[in-house]
Amino acid sequence: MAAHLVPWRTAWDAALYGDDGFFRTSRPADHFRTSAHVGTFAVAVAELARRTGAATVVDLGAGGGELLTALHGLLPGVDLVGVEIAPRPPTLPADVAWTSALPERVTGLVVANEWLDNLPCTVVERDDDGVDREVLVDPATGEEALGDVHDPGWTRRWWTPGAAGERSEDGAPRDAAWADVVARVDGVAVAIDYGHLAGDRPPFGTLRSYLDGHEVDVRPDGSRDVTAHVAVDSVAAAVGGRLVRQRDALFELGVDGARPPIDLARSDPSAYVRALSRAGEAAELTARGGLGDFWWIVTDTRHGTLTA
Repeated sequence: MAAHLVPWRTAWDAALYGDDGFFRTSRPADHFRTSAHVGTFAVAVAELARRTGAATVVDLGAGGGELLTALHGLLPGVDLVGVEIAPRPPTLPADVAWTSALPERVTGLVVANEWLDNLPCTVVERDDDGVDREVLVDPATGEEALGDVHDPGWTRRWWTPGAAGERSEDGAPRDAAWADVVARVDGVAVAIDYGHLAGDRPPFGTLRSYLDGHEVDVRPDGSRDVTAHVAVDSVAAAVGGRLVRQRDALFELGVDGARPPIDLARSDPSAYVRALSRAGEAAELTARGGLGDFWWIVTDTRHGTLTA
């Protein structure tokens, strides 16, 4: 088995982004539901684009183009760009741009919904002697072993394993990747993801895999998603970003989960059904224990903070 062991970060990258990687061969919506698949989320993003005067909206990690397709009808005159390594979706409106790389400059709004959690990290585990070591993995089986001593630069500051067997995921590559994105933006950049803060780090890490709508064994063989929660405070510190829970961000943008008045059902049944549907979507997007617990890392590169 030893001949097949590689650093987790290497295996993770190949599993998602290699020639036969998960995101090149699979449609994410077939395997998990994100905020981008809920219509009211697009309404909120469109409102954010209007409030910030965005000439362009870039969806970084655009998946199947669901968010962009919804925005197309909500933001006439605004340039829409999807950034994704998968081929262009055949149903995407013709005037929505599609590219595999983020543009060098963006004047407007960049939204990265559940993008950071799929950026590979070095997985670190404390051994029986109290030494932090890089975790190696066999991509075909998921079997693991401990490798070389890990450089503690990021983990010393943000997430140091405690007792033997405890783990962390070194978020330095994510901090750098998001800082690179923000540096290209004249406007607002928003990273949206599940994550944790210092003082509340999971002691045994957060590596997960999903396939066909279910959580499955973690294995970086390209057959399934591989993800890990984001150290959102570290990312925010790297870019001077504002941290806000999704439920609060959406409330700022006018998303209201209140049910419509029952009188509307009598006076305008169709309008009542539409309003009830929007309320249900809003409830899903803002639910505690679900999508509402996601973090928004918001950076306004012109003003320092977002004014809703």
